[in-house]
Amino acid sequence: QVKPVESGGGSVQAGGSLKLSCVYSSGTSGFSCMAWFRQVPGMERELIASINDSGRRTYYNDFVKGRFTISRDNPADSLNLQMNSLKPEDTAMYYCAAGYIWVGRCLSPDVQRTEFDTWGQGTQVIVSS
Repeated sequence: QVKPVESGGGSVQAGGSLKLSCVYSSGTSGFSCMAWFRQVPGMERELIASINDSGRRTYYNDFVKGRFTISRDNPADSLNLQMNSLKPEDTAMYYCAAGYIWVGRCLSPDVQRTEFDTWGQGTQVIVSS
């Protein structure tokens, strides 16, 4: 399966914003669940947010609620993450993911990285204080 292409990472000062995007050349409409994860060296990859097939239902981890917004544009074959009010602790490698996961599982904190079928290559986000 062709990997999606991620973009939008970079360096920003605390309080700033970035928008990450993930484009799937094979299309996104077939995936029942899409998500963003992040990982810092030596730590487990953690779920940031997830979204269902229509894009109308979402889940956010507590540490990003009110600051990040996940969205998907099926006609444009993309998954996005708008990140506002960034903090130094948001510094990490960010990954998009997609899979065929039941919606109840998709939109819960219990969904595991192993349940996703395709992953982006990762994009680095650095937030300085």
